[in-house]
Amino acid sequence: MSSTKKNWPKLPLGIRLLIAAHSMSVDAFSRNDGSAVNRRLMNLFDPKASPSRKPDNGVVSSDIVVDTTRKLWFRLYSNTTTAGKMFVPIVVYFHGGGFAYMAANSMSYDDLCKRLAREIPAVVVSVNYRLSPEHRYPSQYEDGFDVLKFIDNPDFEGFSAFGNTDTSSSKAFFIAGDSAGGNLAHHVALKACQHQFSRLKLRGVIALQPFFGGEERTESELKLAGAPLISVKRTDWMWKAFLPHGYNRDHQVVLILYKIGRENMWRD
Repeated sequence: MSSTKKNWPKLPLGIRLLIAAHSMSVDAFSRNDGSAVNRRLMNLFDPKASPSRKPDNGVVSSDIVVDTTRKLWFRLYSNTTTAGKMFVPIVVYFHGGGFAYMAANSMSYDDLCKRLAREIPAVVVSVNYRLSPEHRYPSQYEDGFDVLKFIDNPDFEGFSAFGNTDTSSSKAFFIAGDSAGGNLAHHVALKACQHQFSRLKLRGVIALQPFFGGEERTESELKLAGAPLISVKRTDWMWKAFLPHGYNRDHQVVLILYKIGRENMWRD
């Protein structure tokens, strides 16, 4: 019998109902073997937001396609009050969702990125990467890095109205993300450090509760084994759906502590 106690905070009823609905949808619409997700039904529990071409509390947004064959795109958020200012940082953001759920236009992430653009203030690039299990590792990392190369191209004029309009000048940027997006931020940043960009200058990584792990259970996993929504059972499923067939959670992109210096990190 486990000696751990369930000392979870008491949540408001509305939050508990929301968590219960999302947990039910994740379990009901995802195959136990990690091979498929019913996207049509899952989207019913993941409302989407359209880009805001008119300022929403000072922030406008637009969707920019990078690669139609991969359906790779990003949502660009800009604070209209910063137009013409010399220095405006760029935040490249990766949404969470265990690599398998959510999107750049999910309502919750649209709200978050608007807030980042407004309050930092910054230009925010929210990446809509491919999801597992349809697209396993390293698809998500490749998508993230390809977006960096896309916005680094001097021919990309998406930043021209915000901050320094000189396309030849260097632009400070940060890579950020939460949960699985925090994992992506970490690994894409490592790749970015090995690349010579023409105008982007990486200044930092902002990883919010990044999704890492390993075969050996951590103390928090043991304490929160049956926690609402983010349970060990569900995170194990996410890793199974994300990793190449035949690999476990000691894979280098999951267990990072002694893998950071390894070369060719995106190869099996």
